[in-house]
Order: sequence, then structure tokens, then C-alpha cells
Amino acid sequence: MLASTELRPAADRRSARWEALGTGVVLQVTDPGSLGAARAAVEAELRAIDAAASRFRTDSDLERLNRAGGRLVAVSPLLLDALETGIRAAVVTAGAVDPTLGEALILAGYASDWRELEAPERGRSTERRPRPVVRARPARAWEDIELHRDPPAARLRGGVRVDLGASAKALAADRAARAAAEETVGGILVSLGGDIATAGASPASGWLVHVTDDHRSSPDAPGQTVRIHSGGLATSSTTVRRWVHAGRPMHHILDPRDGQPVERAWRTASVAAASCVDANIASTAAIVLGSAASGWLAERGLPARLVARDGRVETVGAWPAEEALG
Repeated sequence: MLASTELRPAADRRSARWEALGTGVVLQVTDPGSLGAARAAVEAELRAIDAAASRFRTDSDLERLNRAGGRLVAVSPLLLDALETGIRAAVVTAGAVDPTLGEALILAGYASDWRELEAPERGRSTERRPRPVVRARPARAWEDIELHRDPPAARLRGGVRVDLGASAKALAADRAARAAAEETVGGILVSLGGDIATAGASPASGWLVHVTDDHRSSPDAPGQTVRIHSGGLATSSTTVRRWVHAGRPMHHILDPRDGQPVERAWRTASVAAASCVDANIASTAAIVLGSAASGWLAERGLPARLVARDGRVETVGAWPAEEALG
């Protein structure tokens, strides 16, 4: 879920940038004296979500659950929250966003940090082979995830393997922004790989966010700059986190119907919502839903910007027109 946040100059004590969870972190504060305390709070939340929900750490709570062979496993309250978030994503999108695609991602070659995978060669078309159907889990497998609140525990049935990837990152952004706001004064913006959460009082003119295909792009990259005053914003894109596996180009947004990378109308979907989690769920669903995304988003009153594979831009609801900020 990727977007670019327009940063203040590096010498300004109201922003910081670093790497965590395999992606870029951007922190902005309205009170310069709060930056150190805000960063400490954000870093603590990111360490916690990594230990709870990483698919790439053998010692994480999630991987202990994935390896449990259907046994009931004691888990941390944070992993339980992340699992509930993943299940809610599946329910509200009717399965377009599915937390049980862990095995399908591994079969697609995404078994380690994507930066360690074979990158597609720029300017060279990779051989496109027929799309196999990955029978990696039963349909609606999220309904068979068993959760217990007191004490926290979970069970995965039927050989299901969970990947919380994007939804856990969005949950971390929301939690980190709230934690930073509780430790400081003023407003907070946290961006994790472009998944943006805010807390506290925003700047009078709002937070400036430059929406692009890739969160690593500079603020002058093709895209659109918008203002948000609260809540969250997320961008899902099929143009980044790409690799080659078994001679086929891959990316990280899979179609739950066949376990393969989505090949539909939109290359990028940006959505604003009341929280980063809600924005992330909707932006991912939009990529999977393809041509049906505009209507689905409009029915839910979610402002969105959709970019077609040929670069055509379509906006939904209250999302500002391209020329709104000049």
C-alpha cells in the first residue's frame, strides 16, 4: 500500500524518516519539540507489530500460529487485534481482501522480503505464461480462523496459512500515530510505506500528501498532492513490490479466486477513510475488484483516486479534481 508523503526540509525539526518493517517510515509533527518523543513512541509500536505479525520472522507470534498444525495457540493481544482486522477486511469486502493467502504468496515466490527476490529487468518483457490456479486454501477460509479473547489464543484450521501484510502495517500506522499523540502535544502524521495515519490536531491547512504509484518517489513525481485533516489515507499499487518467479512477473496483490497477481483495470488505487486500516482495506479491495471498484467505493462514501493501467485517472466521491491544488 504505497504513496508518497511530501516532506519538509531535512533541517526542519518537525519531520523524520527511517526504515522499518521492510519499508520507509515518515513521521511528521506540528510541534518541533515533540519529534523525539513521537519517534520513540512510533518505534516501539513498530517493534511490537513486527514481533507479533511478521511473516518473515520465525519467532513472531504469527509464524508460531502458522506452524501450529491446527492446534490452539496462545497469542499476544496485538496479534489477536491484527487477526481480527484481517478477518474484518475479508468480511466487509466479501473476500476481495483475504488474510488466508499466506501459502499462495509463498507459491508465488514471495517467501522472503521482496527486495531479496529476482527483480524484473527494466525494458525487458518477461515471458507471460498461463495463470495457474493455486488451490492453497478453501474458499472463505477466514471463517474458520478461531479466535479467543480471554486469554488471547487462535487456531488455524484446514492447513490455512495467514498473511496479514498490508492490514497489519495499516494497523501499525494507526496505533503508532495514536501512541505518538498520547506522548506529545500537537498533531502527528505517520506513514508506513505510504499507508498514512494521523492523530491529534492537524496543521491549519491540513497535512500535505503527494499520492503516486510508489512511496519512494520524490514529491515532484507524477501524481497528485492532496490535503487531509484527520483519519487515514492508503494507496495500493501493482507497479511496486514486483519480482520474477518461474519465468512470470509477479506482484504482491493477489486475486483470492486463483491465488495469482491481480491483472485488472487499476494499477493504483488511493482511498481516504476514517482510519488507515479502513483506507487500506478499501484501496486493496479496489485493485482486486477492478472495474467494479468505483461503484463499490461510491456506495460506501469513500473518496478515491483510481489510476488505470494506461494512466487514465478516475476520481470517486469527494476526492479533489486533479487541478484542485494547482
